Amino acid sequence: MSHSGMTNDRASVIGLLHPGEMGAAVGRCLTRAGHRVLWASEGRGPDTAARARDAGITDVRTARKLATEAEIILSVCPPHAALDIAWAVHGFSGLYVDANAIAPGTSREVAQLITDSGGRYVDGGIIGPPPVTPGTTRLYLSGADAPRVQALFTGTPLEPRLASGSGTAASAVKMAYASWTKGSSALLLAARALAQAEGVEHDLLAEWATSLPQLPDQVTRAARAAVTKGWRWVGEMEEIAQTMASAGLPDGFHQAAAEVYRRCPRTAVPSGPAAVGVVLTALTGVEQAEQSDAGGTGRG
Repeated sequence: MSHSGMTNDRASVIGLLHPGEMGAAVGRCLTRAGHRVLWASEGRGPDTAARARDAGITDVRTARKLATEAEIILSVCPPHAALDIAWAVHGFSGLYVDANAIAPGTSREVAQLITDSGGRYVDGGIIGPPPVTPGTTRLYLSGADAPRVQALFTGTPLEPRLASGSGTAASAVKMAYASWTKGSSALLLAARALAQAEGVEHDLLAEWATSLPQLPDQVTRAARAAVTKGWRWVGEMEEIAQTMASAGLPDGFHQAAAEVYRRCPRTAVPSGPAAVGVVLTALTGVEQAEQSDAGGTGRG
């Protein structure tokens, strides 16, 4: 099957580790472009299997089997697992793409692991929600083989962009971007918790209503994201802290952001105000009365 964006005008066999919410959407982009996409179900749960099946991804059971059949492997996982995922296919001699939210230093570790065994490496970073419709999500890529990966996604809902600079430039873009988006959300939650701990929450909310009227909705969206996806962001904040330190910048802010997300329980809540209460309880240790904030939904 051919596709206008493909290298050598042919479909590729791509291994995907692992089809979580983001990974499955990325995999669907590839299967709909005509590629054969594989995954390894060993050790994975029924929810992952359902996502893979819905995305048209073929199960080959083990990571080792995947590594023998795929010419390209794409890693899309929580950042704390990036090195373990690469180790699971150690010895793979094809093209390995790490699209995780990891520091450039961590990316270099993964690259060395892959290239030491004869493989090739592309650094990646995804910005935006799981790609379903065009215009929402970008895949930044860097490294000598980045144009080959760019061709795989050309014309799909996941827009590929080549990052300028070093071989780990894509990870650097992701770290700089998320240092603000997810870092500022953690700071906003901490500010709300501080006001409550000091007994001035009512005064802070009144001041926000006067001078920063957008913040109550922002804190609600931040709380909803924290209880549903914050567990994945602990490692991401730590990777950002590492990136800051490596650049000679203060790393303490994002270490604190990691702690904010670490304290947030992983749960589903019925509404935005309830999410705020859950997060404030987790941060302050004080049980919350039902909040009266405006509801809302938002991206993580």
